[in-house]
Amino acid sequence: MSTEENPAAAPRSLAEALRGRDDVSLAALLRSRPDLITPVPTDLTQLATRAGTRASVVRALERLDRFTLQTAQALAVASDPATYDELLGLMAGDDGDPAVSAALPHALGTLRAQALVWGGDDRLRLVRTARELLAPSPQHPSPTGLGPTVREAGAGISPGRIQELLATAGLPSTHDSVSALNALAGLFDDPERMSALLDQAPSESVEVLERLVWGPPYGQVTADPAPRLRWLLDRGLLLPTAPGTVVLPREVALRLRAGRAHRTTEPVPPPVEAAAAHRPQMVDATAAGQAYTALATVEELLKDWHEGGPAVLRAGGLSVRDLKRTAVALDVPEPVAAFWVELAYAAGLLASDGEADERYAATPAYDEWRERPAGERWARLATAWLAATRTPGLVGERDAKDRTLSALGPGLDRSAAPEVRHRVLALLAGLPEGAAPDAGSLLARLRWERPPRADRTGGGAPSPYARRAPAQPAEGTRGVAARAGGPGAPGYPADGASGAGGEDDLRSRLARWTLAEAEMLGVTGRGALSSHGRALIGAPPAPRHADTRAEPAGPGDKLPVHHRQTPVPPALSPAEQATAAAAAGRLLDPLLPEPLDHVLLQADLTAVAPGPLERPLADMLGVLADVESKGGATVYRFTPASVRRALDAGQSAADLHAFLAAHSRTPVPQPLAYLIDDVARRHGHLRVGAASSYVRCDDDAVLNEILADRRAAGLGLRRLAPTVLAARTDPAALLEGLRAMGFAPAAESAEGDVLIARADAYRTPPRTPPEPVPDGPPVPDDTLLAAAIRAVRAGDLASTAPRRPVAGAADTAPGELPRTTAAETLAGLQAAVLTNETLWIGYVNAEGGASQRVIAPIRVEGGFVTAYDHTADEVRTYPLHRITGVAEIAE
Repeated sequence: MSTEENPAAAPRSLAEALRGRDDVSLAALLRSRPDLITPVPTDLTQLATRAGTRASVVRALERLDRFTLQTAQALAVASDPATYDELLGLMAGDDGDPAVSAALPHALGTLRAQALVWGGDDRLRLVRTARELLAPSPQHPSPTGLGPTVREAGAGISPGRIQELLATAGLPSTHDSVSALNALAGLFDDPERMSALLDQAPSESVEVLERLVWGPPYGQVTADPAPRLRWLLDRGLLLPTAPGTVVLPREVALRLRAGRAHRTTEPVPPPVEAAAAHRPQMVDATAAGQAYTALATVEELLKDWHEGGPAVLRAGGLSVRDLKRTAVALDVPEPVAAFWVELAYAAGLLASDGEADERYAATPAYDEWRERPAGERWARLATAWLAATRTPGLVGERDAKDRTLSALGPGLDRSAAPEVRHRVLALLAGLPEGAAPDAGSLLARLRWERPPRADRTGGGAPSPYARRAPAQPAEGTRGVAARAGGPGAPGYPADGASGAGGEDDLRSRLARWTLAEAEMLGVTGRGALSSHGRALIGAPPAPRHADTRAEPAGPGDKLPVHHRQTPVPPALSPAEQATAAAAAGRLLDPLLPEPLDHVLLQADLTAVAPGPLERPLADMLGVLADVESKGGATVYRFTPASVRRALDAGQSAADLHAFLAAHSRTPVPQPLAYLIDDVARRHGHLRVGAASSYVRCDDDAVLNEILADRRAAGLGLRRLAPTVLAARTDPAALLEGLRAMGFAPAAESAEGDVLIARADAYRTPPRTPPEPVPDGPPVPDDTLLAAAIRAVRAGDLASTAPRRPVAGAADTAPGELPRTTAAETLAGLQAAVLTNETLWIGYVNAEGGASQRVIAPIRVEGGFVTAYDHTADEVRTYPLHRITGVAEIAE
């Protein structure tokens, strides 16, 4: 039965409307607005109150799509309450719009589901806070461009002036201002009389109305208005709101707009256009190549920092100079280097060591990560990127305090980043397999789903969808000069925003960064989502369409979108994301190149690796030789320093010869064998230890040569014995100095043993990856939702159920805690135990918080009552002295 047939059934408040919902509807509300159960409200009245608070309403409005937001804006300028037909007229206009008519029920349902609108179709009410935020006023412009009503704008006009307006407009005079304003509003609402009035208007006056009709509705007039303005002022078509300021009444604007609240409504989201199409196999192969490069780049980065990376700035983060050095080492631009550094940090593979001289280094998790299969390693990087709130694209920009944002430093977290990344990939998943999106259409779709702040409030930066008003004359000239947004504040501020339009611009930049980062990481290939990228976000495989061409004719070739886009996959829970990442890794593994167990040695002291190498071979070759170039094949160069590095790591000349012979498809070149033997013959001939430091050698002629060398002057050497020299410098500096002189010394311990330096000796203590900064309260899971709804229902039962006070107790007003004496409370509880009745009690906890509960007493003894608490859905024990009173639940 509708509320029209049964007016008594119409809810009188939002709390009553929520009370009429089932558990499924309440769960949907709490899932879409999780701030409403943080903490869990005691009853539905408190839930309704919390749903109407400014912060919660602002957050809910910011998450509406463009058409649903336009529906809320139209309700804000409609009568209160409004009918569905009135709302439809404001959205579709007098001529009607089939697309708007078809989409409006869903938009209105969304507003109802999120408790922003309540009431039946005959009495639609926008939540009061939302109406205050969206309704037009002189201090609060509306994104619809509409001004106040005749009644609102004419409230400050003198009664005599109002009667003059009626007479000029051809209306009979009235006895009071209220009825006069009503008569004037009725004239503007009547299409026939309004048309007749406008037919009499001079063309210059009509031109003024046309300039104000779509907003802003405010304008400036001089003390002596021009005749075209005087004609409008005398008939109430323009009303004064302040000295020198006039406004176009809402009724007049709506009549001139043919009943539309918005100049353009967008009931259907703009489609994501396909800019190019590629063969799916090509997309997967390209993405796999990028994924392999991503793994190699992260390994190279951490290998470069294996002995302790750059120092941590005092304010945190990586210095500009160290970022440049890292970019040179990785052979990438600095913004790309910042991305790889932040990715390794987000995956928990990189952290600061926490020492007094704090530096960055690989974590123990890096060693474990390196031993995993390539698909699993990539999945860990991709999952960390997808969930990270740190935004590498901001590196190099300045924060609100004009400080430069540095890689790995504070200030890079943006809570919207994970949602934007997932949304971009989800929209790519809606395209045909192998289709790359047009960036402009993708950004347009994102702006429709989350409109810019200018569209939400009417202030801030102009929206690309907003009509640009024609240029207006400056204030003080004859005529009307429209103010940008009217007098007063530019609109309601969004919590946490850094100025109008700033966060909206960030979302577009996040989307662009997502497209670039997904390509670098191998989630996409040639701009199209790969098969393992689809699995990463839990999207089903895309159907292959007959209209998808194999290759575009050129880089700018666009495809007509006449296919049906697949449904966009929803966000995944952490457990679902882990399962999806594992599946993505399994899909990627067969696409990655198989690691090789051999290299090709050449006579110019180089080795060519024609592909990725097995882990032990790559590690050993990385110590024995230096990487000279990378690409499809990696070229390693053997030098005396690199061979000495391998000898320092504990290898002997025989070990190196055997290693090269076992892993080379070509014979070991003679120059390379000579190089190894020559360096090995001189390696360890000199021994450096701690005196401050000393040098010892069995050949005193070598020590004489060192003392005679001018380059040794800075080492502070002096002879202690024929085979021993002492130095003022520490052993590390002495080692470096002698090596710079062309010698090959080896470090030794206090016992005289040669010290072996391992390449992967330094790691940070165990570190956890950085936690993403949440964008508001987390979405509750089904278990928490069920418990919260059960508690709210029970609390609502306690606050609304009819009560019968215990004999002799004072009457209790609805909503108040029951008040009974200690004797009456004890008697009532004991009687309920015998009769198995349910009681309503007031209870004050140890912190002084008062609440009301519905309990079924089980026993009363020792100053405590044990009862089944319907509010908490469990058995609890309450001290009798904390119970304020009891009352029976009426039948």
